Amino acid sequence: MPLINLPAFAGDLLADFERLKTLRVDTPVIQPAEPFLDMAGEDLRRRIFMTESETGDSLCLRPEFTIPVCLRHIETATGTPQRYAYLGEVFRQRREGSSEFYQAGIEDLGDTDTAGADARAIGDAMLVLANRLGERRLKVTLGDQSVFEAVIAACGLPGGWQKRLIHAFGDPKQLQKLLGELADPKSPGTFGHEVERLAILGILDDEERLVAHLAETMEATGYSTNASRSPHDIARRLKEKMELATTRLDKAALAVMREFLAFDLPLSEAPAALHAFAKKSKLKLDDALSLFDARVAALTKAGADLDLIRYRAAFGRPLDYYTGLVFEIEAEGAPAVLAGGGRFDRLLTLLGAREHIPAVGFSLWLDRIERAIAAAGGAE
Repeated sequence: MPLINLPAFAGDLLADFERLKTLRVDTPVIQPAEPFLDMAGEDLRRRIFMTESETGDSLCLRPEFTIPVCLRHIETATGTPQRYAYLGEVFRQRREGSSEFYQAGIEDLGDTDTAGADARAIGDAMLVLANRLGERRLKVTLGDQSVFEAVIAACGLPGGWQKRLIHAFGDPKQLQKLLGELADPKSPGTFGHEVERLAILGILDDEERLVAHLAETMEATGYSTNASRSPHDIARRLKEKMELATTRLDKAALAVMREFLAFDLPLSEAPAALHAFAKKSKLKLDDALSLFDARVAALTKAGADLDLIRYRAAFGRPLDYYTGLVFEIEAEGAPAVLAGGGRFDRLLTLLGAREHIPAVGFSLWLDRIERAIAAAGGAE
């Protein structure tokens, strides 16, 4: 069925994708809802349109293309590396604009040269936007979740706190709230009188006694167990809650984290600044910074204008499947994001791939690009 109401530049955009040696694919509009509910993140989950099959399976209208393209790749057993391009409608609630709109993009699967593939994704997104917007200056914001994860790990935070902070990556208000909790931890009782009572009895620190106590209580109350709510699982969650409630990060470590999250500088200056920060803070960030350096070198080699790219340490995107690079692109004078993407190395394995497949990609908002073109006087 032909696509209607497509922007006038859609044909030229597809020609760009072909020149970039991608394979164009499409995916069904009706998708299984579970992968999006499990992996896409809270921001997308509350925006999708849900429905149900006759057999009771949860379905949804396609809210984005990355997960469907990855599922298609797995189902067709296509080898890697493989570069896919797509252009089609997506359906999700937006604060502004229609809930049914067109997106296009590229998913780059299986390239083991992480830095090179990251640079190519940024470069390709900049290229196709520059081809639509002519001389209009682009602005790229870049973040790196892997550097963020390396910093919080090097600060010695427990695993539960690392998960909470990683989940909040890209949400500055939530990150500051969590740092405030680390500076002034809650009392155990904040999480319920039962946790506090177990702590007082000394049971919470003895896993064997705790599991036995929970099993006895569940049996006495007739509580049925299942795989996700066994005594062992409940014990783990209780201990994690206690750990989260009582962990305090010292002032020096908090200052280090806040200093890192404040980084906002041209990408050309970022490698030197990050290495100086690691040395001063005595944090071992070698692996994460080596990849960061390699990406900057790859961008430079590809001829990207680093003056258009800004690194922000606290910058992330509201999708849970990102693992490293994240970026967004705007046009100067237009606040709307025109393109966004990043690296999602764990996603294909979570979706059922039998082997690890590294991946990076980006999406383009065609209605926003169309408005940017109009605002620029139709320049192409």
